[in-house]
Amino acid sequence: MARIEADIVIRGGTVIDGTGGAPIEADVAIRGGTIAAIGPALDAKGSEEIDAKGRLVTPGFVDIHTHYDGQAVWDSHLAPSALHGVTTAVMGNCGVGFAPVKPGSEGTLIELMEGVEDIPGPVLAEGLDFRWNSFADYMNVLDAKPRDIDLCALVPHAAVRVFVMGERALALESANQADIAQMRDIVAEAVRAGAFGFSTSRTISHKTLKGDFTPTLRAQEEELSGIADGLRQVGAGFLEVVSDFNQPDPETEFGLIRRVAERAGRPMVFTLTARHDRTEHWKILLGLSNKAAAEGVQIRPVFPPRAVGILMGLQGSQNPFSGTDSYKAIAHLPLDQRVAAMRDPAVRARITTEDRFEGSNFALIRRILWDRMFPFSDPPNYTPPKESSIAARAEREGRRPEEVAYDMLIADEGQSFIYCALTNYQNWDLAPSAELLKHPNTIVGLSDGGAHVGFISDASFQTFLLSYWGRDRKEGTVPVQELVRRLTSDTARAAGLKDRGVLKAGMKADVNVIDFDRLHLHRPDMRYDLPAGGRRLVQRATGYVATIQSGQVTYRDGTATGALPGRLVRCTA
Repeated sequence: MARIEADIVIRGGTVIDGTGGAPIEADVAIRGGTIAAIGPALDAKGSEEIDAKGRLVTPGFVDIHTHYDGQAVWDSHLAPSALHGVTTAVMGNCGVGFAPVKPGSEGTLIELMEGVEDIPGPVLAEGLDFRWNSFADYMNVLDAKPRDIDLCALVPHAAVRVFVMGERALALESANQADIAQMRDIVAEAVRAGAFGFSTSRTISHKTLKGDFTPTLRAQEEELSGIADGLRQVGAGFLEVVSDFNQPDPETEFGLIRRVAERAGRPMVFTLTARHDRTEHWKILLGLSNKAAAEGVQIRPVFPPRAVGILMGLQGSQNPFSGTDSYKAIAHLPLDQRVAAMRDPAVRARITTEDRFEGSNFALIRRILWDRMFPFSDPPNYTPPKESSIAARAEREGRRPEEVAYDMLIADEGQSFIYCALTNYQNWDLAPSAELLKHPNTIVGLSDGGAHVGFISDASFQTFLLSYWGRDRKEGTVPVQELVRRLTSDTARAAGLKDRGVLKAGMKADVNVIDFDRLHLHRPDMRYDLPAGGRRLVQRATGYVATIQSGQVTYRDGTATGALPGRLVRCTA
């Protein structure tokens, strides 16, 4: 066999190929953006060689749930996801996005994204130029911009509904037959142009900042089935659904989405978290989805590998006292001046005794109790014990929880955060995630990369999954090859991607080289680098020796190299 002339040769690493198979020590040769060969002691010469001895070599990670719909227009570096080994991301989830759009309705789509995904309106207004009307036009704009990861786009229901129905969509009116036919045709046209499917939201937690529900909340089964016909006609794409599964019960709502999936004849994924107020719902939905899969209906739950965590602080968009009149009166002040004002005993007394929910636009605060709020440590601890909660500390110290939380906020000159476990932390542990990891029909996801920039930093899920579940968990770990499969081939196939997710000759050369022993997360920091000076939480990681995208090294030791081989991916099946 002739010597392989390669662009990159990764030498002597522990290759975990993404299939779930046992690790092997081998070289990986990359040429022309694809994997040329894998094997022990390859006769290969690379223009660049990477010493991977004692390190993991994995496929690039595929994240099935992100919201880079806006950032991808103005930014070539899709942090934070790109900092955590992600080489392909699916965006357009939860039914919100920026296409299709009619002139004059751009502000409506911005308001929806601002409220649902906490991306500030001024950031979007400055960063988006809306050089498009149809979804195909939008994809062409994305296609023209190089970036550090590949992107796949879903067609968002809210944008389609507003495009077709206008004010009637915002008023939550039911669609008529003409509306449904137009929505079906729009979605079918978008999928033919390369969209990866269709997303919708049926949850009351998705609102604008004004408190208006997302336009898709009350879409009837007839509308959803009509749109699903568009996917059936094209024979491509998948459906993504977010729902509360409350009305009237989980079984009824699941039955509706199952019928829609069967009508489409296409795969469906839905968000599954273990809520603290409905402790058995996730188990019911897991059972229903497993039953559907056994009966040949592809409906898979997407779950987080840790609690969905909110970071409340004076730097972020929310804190426990954001709704009080006294805090609102000083919220506009620079951080140092705000901290100084909050140290005034009179201000402190007012803020800690006023109704903290009055006028707050962050309804999720109501669902978080003091016993699931914790000091956020450095390095981060995502499994804090109950006794470290604000409630427990207040009881020990004979103080009100409000006083303890207030002290945490002004500590470290206002740089501190309070970690709030919103879901998946029912019994102050990650038992739901542990159970969901056992089921082959489930998908690890919900990182929300690109969204919730002022109070959630979960785009580090990939790093957490590997480091915690594969190495640090005291109750027992999961084999690393299974975790890698979860992050690569499993998510790739769920999205309909066939050319990546596995290290194999002929596959796309998206690769991570990871120092597993050193892999860890840093405390998120607040950056002010979005358009209009907008802020966002960015969490870095140590341990990613190299990330390779389409055969080019895009990151070395967590630092961007300047290479931008990432592109828009168009669905073909």
